[in-house]
Amino acid sequence: MVALKTNAYALIQAKPFSPILGAEVYGVDLSKTIPDAQFSEILDAFLKYQVLFFKNQKEIPPEQHVIFGKRFGPLHTHPAAPTMVGHPEIFEIHVTKNSKVANGEFWHSDVSCDETPPLGTMLQIHIVPPYGGDTMFSNMEAAYDDLSDPMKKMLGGLRALHSSEHIYKGRYSDRGKRDEDIDCPEAVHPIVRTHPDTGRKSLFVNRTFTTKILGLSDCESDAILDMLFEHAEHVNYQIRFRWNLNDMAFWDNRCCMHRAIWDYWPEERKGRRVTIKGDKPV
Repeated sequence: MVALKTNAYALIQAKPFSPILGAEVYGVDLSKTIPDAQFSEILDAFLKYQVLFFKNQKEIPPEQHVIFGKRFGPLHTHPAAPTMVGHPEIFEIHVTKNSKVANGEFWHSDVSCDETPPLGTMLQIHIVPPYGGDTMFSNMEAAYDDLSDPMKKMLGGLRALHSSEHIYKGRYSDRGKRDEDIDCPEAVHPIVRTHPDTGRKSLFVNRTFTTKILGLSDCESDAILDMLFEHAEHVNYQIRFRWNLNDMAFWDNRCCMHRAIWDYWPEERKGRRVTIKGDKPV
């Protein structure tokens, strides 16, 4: 892929985070209603950079967080995770020294096990550990582009199963969610998907949810998936974001993966997440 460049927007600043992925956004106050003209520039930057890091923010009120998310489309409800009291659209990310797990410890695209996986996710962090707690992102369009033509041709006709029971069962029991109260969806998606807004192709498999390539033997499926996981997680496609208080990250689940690093135990990390509904991958 061509290295990203700074765009000359009139109402926001979008500074590339790296040559391959992401941009830091300045000049936006997400705690207030975003004017239409400014929102149009944010949307353009989102499609260009895949993940936006909104800097110098105040804490966004939950109501405003929901309103901003809905500007991009109807909101997605997580099938298993507990939601914020009074705000069912918000998934609270909260890790303490007593937590059993931290969300997103392995590479994934959010809830890719849904029939219509999320378009994107916007997360603001309100309690930041003194060090650690970074989030990594990987560009799945660049990963696809670097595959050989014969591999692209083979993968273009394959579909894979994305499952969630092995992830969600028991995961939130320490936060009051019993297994009988959650859903564990699974869905079949193409291994190569086309972005509905940009038309660009990307890999759509991940180590967390993708369990089987349909039509292949277990041995063949495991070999190809292992190769794709390793390829998609290569350092050449990655960035690593260090959070500051009240930073908001907004990433495109259709073309990038992410991984949250739990290296800050016993320190605390907390934030609020809103997720936008997507469409069925094609």
